[in-house]
Amino acid sequence: MTIRTNLDTSVLRSFVLGFELGSFAIASERVGRSQSTISAQLRKLEEQVGQRLVKKAGRSLALTDAGETLLSYARRILALNDEALDAIRGSEVEGWVRLGLPQDFAEAWLPEVLGRFKRAHPRIRTEVRVEGAGTLVEKTMCGELDLCLSWVSQGAPHVELVAEIPMVWVGPHDWTGIVPKAGEALPLVAFEAPCAFRDPAIAALDRSGVPWHIAFSSPSLAGLWAATKAGLGLTMRTRIGLPDGLIALDPAAHSLPNLPKASLVLVKANKDQGAAASVLTDILLGVIGDKLVTV
Repeated sequence: MTIRTNLDTSVLRSFVLGFELGSFAIASERVGRSQSTISAQLRKLEEQVGQRLVKKAGRSLALTDAGETLLSYARRILALNDEALDAIRGSEVEGWVRLGLPQDFAEAWLPEVLGRFKRAHPRIRTEVRVEGAGTLVEKTMCGELDLCLSWVSQGAPHVELVAEIPMVWVGPHDWTGIVPKAGEALPLVAFEAPCAFRDPAIAALDRSGVPWHIAFSSPSLAGLWAATKAGLGLTMRTRIGLPDGLIALDPAAHSLPNLPKASLVLVKANKDQGAAASVLTDILLGVIGDKLVTV
């Protein structure tokens, strides 16, 4: 009879988090362990599977072929582990939780978050608000929301970094760029300032000497998508929830500057969450971790 090796789910969770967050240092903070402990867990995991899982890629780490295979299985193992616990414990948790989400996530991922949550915790009532990131943070800080996802933290005291997500220039499939004539400026489609995407994008254009003007402004993400599809200009977001007809443009091919990463954060009304808010947070972060693999 072959003796099977049992993979440690806590070690798998650290492994998955390290690559989802792009940093094992951030992962160590998330799971409440030191970086040396996380490194030891990674070595233990490599010993268990008998292969190297990570390799050097400049100053950072990258997955080996074996690492990519294990990462896929690890996500499935952890999802099943969490689903089993939620199914057993879910009926015991009651309460009411109020969640705030930016429009990007509400359009792309909210149905899956709420679906998972309601299946596991049918006795918890939820209230979801979809608004601008700054408004969500303000409402969380004053206690109108229990937690929110946001692109800005605005000095909130209870903030957790979820991920650093690349910003991209977004335009229609047939975008041909601006004609390089004297005084020609790049038309932009953007939210009103201040905006976590507009401000760094304009700063990048200014540093690169690319003239620009705001061709369309709207408080609605749907409005930005519509104006960009119509060819009124380029907008700047992440790849999350890109609608059909729009693509992330190659900066080099369109003489555009590279954009920085956007910090996705979780803002909590209180450091110590109640049971209802805590279980919703776990499911929300689980869905984000699954989805960011393809972003």
